Amino acid sequence: MIVDHQLPIIFAGLMAFSILVYAILDGYDLGVGLLLPMDNEQQRDKMIASIGPFWDANETWLVLAVGLLLVAFPSAHNIILKALYLPTAMLIIGLIIRGVSFDFRAKVNAQKKTRWDKFFKLGSFIAAASQGYMLGMFVMGFEVDFSSVAFSLLSAAGVAMAYALIGACWLIMKTEEELQLRAINWAKNAGKICLVGILAVCIINPLINSFVFDRWTQPPMAYLIAFVPILCFAFFAIGYFTLQRLPAENDNGCWLPFVLCTAIFTSSFVGLAFSFYPFVVPGQLDVWQAASAPESLRVILYGALIVIPCIFAYTLFSYRVFWGKVRDLEYH
Repeated sequence: MIVDHQLPIIFAGLMAFSILVYAILDGYDLGVGLLLPMDNEQQRDKMIASIGPFWDANETWLVLAVGLLLVAFPSAHNIILKALYLPTAMLIIGLIIRGVSFDFRAKVNAQKKTRWDKFFKLGSFIAAASQGYMLGMFVMGFEVDFSSVAFSLLSAAGVAMAYALIGACWLIMKTEEELQLRAINWAKNAGKICLVGILAVCIINPLINSFVFDRWTQPPMAYLIAFVPILCFAFFAIGYFTLQRLPAENDNGCWLPFVLCTAIFTSSFVGLAFSFYPFVVPGQLDVWQAASAPESLRVILYGALIVIPCIFAYTLFSYRVFWGKVRDLEYH
């Protein structure tokens, strides 16, 4: 039987799971948008076709994560959304631009199609950078000063590049020939920058947060956390050597870069979660202080145990149906 003390931990885990799945799934389609080549319309069509069946459904996980934050941790929701009002607005604007551009590019005449592709690329950048900025502000405890803003801008660039990396890995798996070769080069370049970015965060994060420094240096938790970056960098190394061998005969292993990138995202997220647990708002509110009443959480949990498996099942089903190499995107 679940006791009251465990309910906030369960909801924190569900929210963390939703954020991670969103970062992976919407991360690759934002990355594809960031990588759209303005010098090749046919390749742009192929790239957008590769995310066509998935991109809007991937955003369901973001809605779920924000919804869980609102109903399970309302006091934290108030603090976070108040501190992140502007980047949240920019995120929504970016997602709107993407949605409008995706439909309009297929409806306008050929002369105006490139314009909407540029808007799709712009919307992808705004959405990705906004998420990175919000991550940076979270790490900095939502402080508003020069160092916090500078770190958040660095985080914005890092997250955008990470999305470009997973987007390139998606294209390696879903495309062929010239576009696949181009995606391999994109992944190599983005991977190098992402590695530098993760190293920078590993150095800066404990220096600016005494709580994180203690967590990373005091046993027994320090031993577990030390294993996470080692694992992450191992995935980078394996990914680098994998990219050097692609494309392989019969396209064998084309899926491996995406799986490794997913592992990099997961290990980075786990490291971040361990660094700040049990805080929902760093240095201000932990999961028990921010949680709703136990009676409310129990009712919400029943709904979550129905909704989340349904979303997960639909996600798996859609990817199973549209599995394989991409075909041209057509509208009838």
